[in-house]
Amino acid sequence: MPPAPADVLGSKPLDGGWGWMVVIGAHISIGFAYSTPKALSIFFKDIQEDLQAGYSEIAWISSIMLAAMYAGGPVSSMLVNRFGSRPIVIMGGLMCGVSMVTASFGSSIAYLYFCIGVIGGCGLAFNLNASLTIISKYFLARRPLANGLAMAGSPVFLCFLAPLNQYLLGTYGWRGSLLILGGLMLNCCVAGALMRPVCKTLACAPQQNVDRPNKCKTKIKGSCVKNTKKFVDLSFFRDRGFVIYLIGNVMFIFGAYAPIVFLSTYAVSQGVEKYSAAYLLSIMGFVDMFVRPGTGLVANSKWIRPRIQYFFSFAMVFNGTCHLLCPLMRSYTLLVVYAVFFGVGFGMVFALIFECLMDLMGNQRFPSAVGLVTIVECFPMLLGPPAAGLLVDIFGDYKYLFLMCGSVITTGGLFLFVMNIYNYHMLEKEKRAKDRERNQTNIENQEQMSISAAEMEQPEAEETEMSAAQQDPESAETK
Repeated sequence: MPPAPADVLGSKPLDGGWGWMVVIGAHISIGFAYSTPKALSIFFKDIQEDLQAGYSEIAWISSIMLAAMYAGGPVSSMLVNRFGSRPIVIMGGLMCGVSMVTASFGSSIAYLYFCIGVIGGCGLAFNLNASLTIISKYFLARRPLANGLAMAGSPVFLCFLAPLNQYLLGTYGWRGSLLILGGLMLNCCVAGALMRPVCKTLACAPQQNVDRPNKCKTKIKGSCVKNTKKFVDLSFFRDRGFVIYLIGNVMFIFGAYAPIVFLSTYAVSQGVEKYSAAYLLSIMGFVDMFVRPGTGLVANSKWIRPRIQYFFSFAMVFNGTCHLLCPLMRSYTLLVVYAVFFGVGFGMVFALIFECLMDLMGNQRFPSAVGLVTIVECFPMLLGPPAAGLLVDIFGDYKYLFLMCGSVITTGGLFLFVMNIYNYHMLEKEKRAKDRERNQTNIENQEQMSISAAEMEQPEAEETEMSAAQQDPESAETK
């Protein structure tokens, strides 16, 4: 989700000071939010054997968790506007911790769906959106740096959580591992405690009006109503560029997470040792950590910036091609190569995915557009991994999973490339038509003004002639 406006009361952010502690807290909460659904896949094989579940059934755990995290975004934003970031992040941390602890006692797959998927996913949504919002209130000039450091929590935590989960699994089993992981996720409450409210430190200058707190509450309530309306703004579906972006984005999300969920189990099925299989996710996260800022620098260059939509299409095609080639990677060395290129493709896409939407919609319409996009994304995110797991259940082979994901993502990238060419052509055509219409209108206005001026000059000429005629007899009598 994008950062919110600077401050409800219009105070200027400090761009430093305690804000850097807020960035540390956001780094922790965002790191858990993005890495937990991926790192949980380490436990899936043992959970599957213990609960006698199929591949498609086990994949629903991460799918529901991701879908709840994205679907809870608008609700989280409204709660943050009403209560502030600190209590929301603390509540999210409690929900995440409770979800993992209660899931460790589960005896059915449906129980895990509810505990990890619904409760844990909602907790991650509270952590994610509240953290991004509080950064925008502490930083203005250094906001890109602060956001970059906070978002780096995703690959950093994935690098450490994947091998840690594999160690915990080998030592305590999946139930004990979830119990310990729940305790670790309670650190989000500590991260939330660092998020000191801005209005208590920056906006409490001496007030001449004692009714200022009431005005603040009124503004907050008004912003809640406004947020409720803007996240269900369906007028965006009349925008051709938005619809094209949304279709391509939905195709990418459908195939993006299944390879992450099944990567370690696929490696184990190829004879790779479990710890080495878990390190594949760490390698992917490590590469992703450096690719995202690097992609941002490249995208900001004068050569790529005007063509960023095509760069996004290339990133999607690159990502999909990696998955199409994955079934050929049967040794651990080749799987490491796949993990590296997967991290490159994944990092490029997610470094550009919201920037491309901002390029299409502009700064003013972006918050509303991204709210609608995240809601729509819930459906492919919910269905993608289970559909891929169903292919494994049917055919008993992981290669069909990677082929499906790769083909869907590659098709989405090619769709964006072709349709963006069409969209830009139509925009240029519409611009020329508007220019011609504007020029024609200007010509007609000038003609109308000329006619009006001529009509105004005619009475003046008649008055001049009459005054001259009146002066002639007087001059004759004088003579």
